[in-house]
Amino acid sequence: MHAVRSPQTRRTGARALTVLLAAAALAAGPLGPASSAPRPGDSEDLTQVAYRGHIFTVPASWQIVDLKKHPDTCVRFDRHAVYLGTPGSNQNCPARASGRTEALLVQPAAAADRAVTENATARTYRATGDRITVTAAYGYDRTRIQDVLRSAGLPVAAARPEGSAEQPKTAPLPTDATSYQGEGFDACTAPSQSAMDAWRDDSPYGAIGVYIGGLNRACAQQHLTADWVRTQYTHGWRFFPLYVGRQPSADGGSCGGGCSAITSPEPQGTAAADDAVKQAAALGFGKGTVIYNDLEHYEPGGKITDQVLSYLEAYTVRLHALGYRSGAYGNTSSLVSDLIANRGDVTLPDVIHFARWNGVSSTSDSSIPSTLWSKHQRIHQYVGDTTETHGGVRISIDRDRLDAD
Repeated sequence: MHAVRSPQTRRTGARALTVLLAAAALAAGPLGPASSAPRPGDSEDLTQVAYRGHIFTVPASWQIVDLKKHPDTCVRFDRHAVYLGTPGSNQNCPARASGRTEALLVQPAAAADRAVTENATARTYRATGDRITVTAAYGYDRTRIQDVLRSAGLPVAAARPEGSAEQPKTAPLPTDATSYQGEGFDACTAPSQSAMDAWRDDSPYGAIGVYIGGLNRACAQQHLTADWVRTQYTHGWRFFPLYVGRQPSADGGSCGGGCSAITSPEPQGTAAADDAVKQAAALGFGKGTVIYNDLEHYEPGGKITDQVLSYLEAYTVRLHALGYRSGAYGNTSSLVSDLIANRGDVTLPDVIHFARWNGVSSTSDSSIPSTLWSKHQRIHQYVGDTTETHGGVRISIDRDRLDAD
């Protein structure tokens, strides 16, 4: 894997092709702060990156990370990067991250035909070529990531919609897979098997929040497969599946940079539910499962409140139609307060996952009426963005108290 040197420079529009040396590009290692996507039409340098006989042309500003040299790098799609190789078993990821921009993960694989599928809701391409498999994310600049895939000879023009044909049939887990009373945690990426085993033996936790999909899911999920989920279940773990869909708008919420905001609440909420069910079912979470829509903090009021509640109601109504239950994650001072204030006018989610980082391991909260979500319908995220070590394994997590059936 290396960056390809060429004596030739060119402009696409007014863009120059700049060539980087492999040592400089690959020694860069873990990524710094996320950068916002360049505006279409901006002048920018390009470089070429070769991996297993494939050459990808990408903006020179994107960091190139050799995962063999830096196996603890967190593979994230909320920043511009090219990740080459297999993600490490124990990535150094933050407790949480959200957002989506143009980035790709190129992994080794057995020989395969060139093929491309696209999940338009999650803005993700998955491609196979000779000896590689590619996961390519995009924010608003779909054309850019298409150009990157096309530069490596991957047939973007023939991309098929991602659907059940690409997903093996998965037998649903028992219904108690998402039922738990006690301590849990959520992490940006699903931990390795060895990490899960260590924490099962040496931590107070019995449930884990897993990020199953969504347009703004930032962390790659190397371990999160149907087999991984079933193995954890047989080892005693229980789950609360999280879906990071569209977020409150940038002018009143936390959705900025590479984050995609709610703009058309009802169709986008419905599309999120359809995709959430598809991703959940592929992992073995069957009908009756609660899928928690993650909505980060925003400033309540006016248009933003209307958009958030309409989006979440459409998500809830569609999940019910598909045989699933709706959960919602949000701050007590934004989403939860809006739901309570408008409870007579909207369809409430079945379960609330509320964030108040007060360090109190309880599902009771003075801001939530005792009559709402009172029948084993609550999860409290009571500590956020902390790092713990159990059984010698260190993971960045949020702590949760569950009372959920």
